[in-house]
Amino acid sequence: MIPKSGNRFSDKIMPNNKESFISAAEAKSLFSDLQSFPALLLAVSGGPDSTALLWLAARWRDALKSPPKLIAITVDHGLRKESRAEAAGVARLARKLKVAHRTLRWRGKKPASGLQQAARAARYRLLSDAAREAGASHILTAHTLDDQAETVLIRMSRGSGVTGLGAMARMSSVPGNEESKLVRPLLDIPKSRLIDTLRAAKVPFADDPSNRDPRFTRARLRGLLPQLAQEGLDARRLALLARRLKRADAAIEVVVDQAMDFLAVDAPAPHAMAFEAGGFFILPAEITLRMLGRAVTQVGDEGPVELAKLEALKAALDAALKAGKGRFRRSLAGALVTLAMPQITVERAPPRRGKSLGAKSLTTGRRGRAKRVKSR
Repeated sequence: MIPKSGNRFSDKIMPNNKESFISAAEAKSLFSDLQSFPALLLAVSGGPDSTALLWLAARWRDALKSPPKLIAITVDHGLRKESRAEAAGVARLARKLKVAHRTLRWRGKKPASGLQQAARAARYRLLSDAAREAGASHILTAHTLDDQAETVLIRMSRGSGVTGLGAMARMSSVPGNEESKLVRPLLDIPKSRLIDTLRAAKVPFADDPSNRDPRFTRARLRGLLPQLAQEGLDARRLALLARRLKRADAAIEVVVDQAMDFLAVDAPAPHAMAFEAGGFFILPAEITLRMLGRAVTQVGDEGPVELAKLEALKAALDAALKAGKGRFRRSLAGALVTLAMPQITVERAPPRRGKSLGAKSLTTGRRGRAKRVKSR
């Protein structure tokens, strides 16, 4: 059984199902596209998922003639008294596997609310810094099929759009750091298979009781999965939904690229963007919402825009057009959106009182087309 306490590693481990073990051939397929990189950073907390990531990656590396260097990083958030012992356990396993290891600590005052979000941001910041120091452009995390299903449920509960419900990708940018890439090689693997693989190999792992703490949304939704599975909505079905929505999202993004190119007109200022209004208003709402989202995010200074705020802006534009108003203007996320027929202009909003206008570099294409952004 997995130990109930988080202060020691499991040692009484027996395999459940030989067919669920991850073989050497399967491990090779999980990491095969990463062989050419000189170094890979592994995020390893000591739990079963990340311990399996470390063990499988080391097994894959050992079978290669010219393997990447593996560096395991454990982030000790200092939130539980067991975390130091868990980090030490990862260090022991890493030494046994001949993998370099470092423990990084999240120092400073911890927030009273939004603790998990703050811990996540700190973890990615520390991992990014360690990757940069190690010359590793890719950071491997141990997100599983179960994590993907939970992410879909969380985003459904928050009313996410198509992009958000696409959930996690196998590879994406590190939050807050476009230069580094996150790789999730275990995203299609159920957690149970990872546990069975560790048990068969007699590899110890830790248990974090906060994963079952009902104070956290993810833990509460995780508790619902067994009941949902009885109705056919198991982790595989939720992950399938995410893949199909991600496929649809990619198709929509291609259309948005084309629409922004086709409708772009000369903007009145160097860093502004403008569109031909007649064509804008006859496009499907999903396309125009994304056009607005890209433009506001690129021109403004407050980052990606919430979908609900974009929808409110689009509704106001539609209402202004329907009412026959010759001019409409509204600010959002540091951008000023103006409808003045025959065009819609998005430009930097004047700074609010007490806030200076900082320079922001824009990535634009032909006639000022914004790069893709995720606003869901």
